[in-house]
Amino acid sequence: MTDRTRILIVEDEDAIRTGLVDVFVYHGYEVESARDGREGLDKALRGNFDLLVLDIMLPSMSGFDVCNAIRRVNQDICIIMLTARVSDDDIVKGLELGADDYVAKPFSIAQLLLRVKAVLRRTKGGPERASVFRLANSLSIDPANLTGQRGRDTVTFTRREMDLLQYLHAHRERAVPREELLARVWGYANQHDIETRTVDIHVAKLRRKIEASPKEPMHLVTVRGAGYRLLSEA
Repeated sequence: MTDRTRILIVEDEDAIRTGLVDVFVYHGYEVESARDGREGLDKALRGNFDLLVLDIMLPSMSGFDVCNAIRRVNQDICIIMLTARVSDDDIVKGLELGADDYVAKPFSIAQLLLRVKAVLRRTKGGPERASVFRLANSLSIDPANLTGQRGRDTVTFTRREMDLLQYLHAHRERAVPREELLARVWGYANQHDIETRTVDIHVAKLRRKIEASPKEPMHLVTVRGAGYRLLSEA
């Protein structure tokens, strides 16, 4: 059994897939690949992979469907989606289905490697699951089970959403800058070199889950010029 990080690349364009395999092998990863969605899903569910690099536009089964199927049974594998579709709706859809981040095509290999290393670093050295805490709107958050409870209503979160909630709760006395969230929740040490709206999209996702009126948030608020602040109980 190898101790090396295992990556699965699901990409239908032969030149891109072969190039990515060569690059990741060169950088010391153990790599497998698939050329369509169904093959990728089968390998992802059978293999013990640490990270999946997943194209959205795939034959037989879209990357969205692959991501959704994986997240139904596995919350631990990291998923980075490759997309030539960069509209907000497409990006939000991928992240809502449980992807950790996205990279828009065309991309630089250096940028993709940076994203992969950051996501893996944060996942393997991520925060311990905190005890249950309560938001100011009486939603009880259970980090260990990735759920929230308000009365009889249950809200489910992805692991990345919960990491974000936990960090904001731990620093609830202040507004947390977007750059700090990229560094501490996503693991991007050189966040100024990162072009991503991942933080903002995850905040929007969380607001749809915890706010009565997501467009007029009362609990996960934006502090102009300072960042985001979560109003939660001690």
